Amino acid sequence: MQNNHLRNVAIIAHVDHGKTTLVDEMLKQGGVYRENQEVVDRVMDSGDLERERGITILAKNTAIRYGDTKINIVDTPGHADFGGEVERILKMVNGVILLVDAAEGPMPQTRFVLSRALELGHRVIVVVNKIDRPDQRIHEVIDEVLELLLDLDATDEQLDSPMLFCSARQGICSYSPDDLGTDLQPLFKTILDYIPGPEADEASPFQMLVSSIDYNEFVGRIAIGRIERGTVKQNQEIAVCNYHDTEAAPKKAKATAIYEFEGLARKPVTEASAGSIICMSGIGDITIGDTICSLANPEPLPFVKISAPTMEMTFSINDSPFAGREGKFVTSRQLRDRLFRETLKDVSLRVTEIDGAMDAFNVAGRGEMHISILIETMRREGYEFQVSPPRVLYQEMDGKKCEPIERLVVDVPADSVGAVIEKIGSRKGDLVEMTPVGERMKIEFLVPARGLFGYRNEFLTDTRGEGIMASVFDSYAPFKGDLSRRSTGSLVSFETGDSVTYGLYNAQERGSLFIGAGVPVYGGMVVGVSPKSDDITVNVCKKKQLTNMRASGSDDALRLVPPRQLSLEQCLEFLADDELLEVTPKSLRIRKSILDHEKRMKALHSKK
Repeated sequence: MQNNHLRNVAIIAHVDHGKTTLVDEMLKQGGVYRENQEVVDRVMDSGDLERERGITILAKNTAIRYGDTKINIVDTPGHADFGGEVERILKMVNGVILLVDAAEGPMPQTRFVLSRALELGHRVIVVVNKIDRPDQRIHEVIDEVLELLLDLDATDEQLDSPMLFCSARQGICSYSPDDLGTDLQPLFKTILDYIPGPEADEASPFQMLVSSIDYNEFVGRIAIGRIERGTVKQNQEIAVCNYHDTEAAPKKAKATAIYEFEGLARKPVTEASAGSIICMSGIGDITIGDTICSLANPEPLPFVKISAPTMEMTFSINDSPFAGREGKFVTSRQLRDRLFRETLKDVSLRVTEIDGAMDAFNVAGRGEMHISILIETMRREGYEFQVSPPRVLYQEMDGKKCEPIERLVVDVPADSVGAVIEKIGSRKGDLVEMTPVGERMKIEFLVPARGLFGYRNEFLTDTRGEGIMASVFDSYAPFKGDLSRRSTGSLVSFETGDSVTYGLYNAQERGSLFIGAGVPVYGGMVVGVSPKSDDITVNVCKKKQLTNMRASGSDDALRLVPPRQLSLEQCLEFLADDELLEVTPKSLRIRKSILDHEKRMKALHSKK
């Protein structure tokens, strides 16, 4: 039996194709707000980091009413690094809205999320968004989407998916590419007509798969998922079991509170039945992939296996001369608790303790951005620690060492094509295809994941800031040989103290600096970048010797070049193999792993 008064849909797309903006408009036109209510843009991006960077990091649930039907909507992240979120969410819904930018067309992440949705047999509504862009090419994008569906072995029914054309920002949608439309009615109608209501077997014993976890200081962990069958009542005794953990006996628990989504809020309910997406609190150690079921019939549901991480970094306690000055949480126990707490929420993150090292942990994730978001979040919470350069995770396949390969798509001005192909070639990348798009060129490569470390800055320079690049994990392939990580060296501070204009003036002739005057530095700290391949030791604390003949006033003539301020991602990309990044709530400092100059030189010579 189907529940025809309910629809569960997820909105999937490549990054920045307008998912969150579309949800905003659906909420406005779905009557969630009062007439005169002040509305925030991108209301679903509730985290500080999400609002600052304009990206979605965690999938969010909301619900609107259209006529007498309730539509549960899940807004998913677009970045490949948060693909683990999307894979799980697709288990909760019966259909997906695939958004495609009318100018960019299908991108790598579009392919990744669409293939997952088609594997699960979901119905797809294709929405070509941003049709009001001056550089839109709607008719070409329609062909590209159909080619992508054919490429991914879609069924005849999936190939015949309805196609709509909209501008999420203006809140308009139409059935025809040449008609603008006036509101989102066509989209709401298509959801009701094309996406089936969830199967609602209310007579069978209760069963629900946990697809997402929320955390609240007051009630602890909150399980979110769709009820597969049966009904659950508040304070009902329930059992928790796991499909992959067959030996463990089902744990008893109690459904202390049940919530349904209504607009942007959670509405407490006393009971919920099959097909509904609900939140449930009261189960202390619940995790994603667990099944909550009735005590009489504990049957675990199979769970989508989350793709394995492809890169890792080592997090360790800060042992620099400035350790403990700026952070609130500085001990290895606090760092360990925080990292393991993150794995409760984020299933695609792995944290392992290093044998013999009490104060260091390996943190593996989907990509640089995945781990940098964790670093930034911890930093804002008051943690102080240091991280190693990112490194890829190799796998042994058929007796061969294999490495992760990324599918990289770049969209660049025609005159930058040569520089981009040359750089990717030097990083062991293979050219797959080139397609002209207006005056620009869209190029696809297969490139080792380690070849992309530190490439984004070079790419922006080569394309004069006009290039767009996006990559998604493709497969594992045999190891392609050694790559040079960085062609430049570092300017390393020789002594501890505060940087002085005189010392900086002499140092800036050797390369470009990361710091200005009056900044505390220590021996072994990286203060700039040298154009040569070897590191250069500089003394930025050196003061001018004053005598009767030399006055301190003549220092005013020294002109310093403004320092380069590196963001967290740029610091991680810059790190050489023998460097660490010291992260505190107030500062980011790059340093050598061996601070003492003499010991560092000995280690370098013994390596050579």
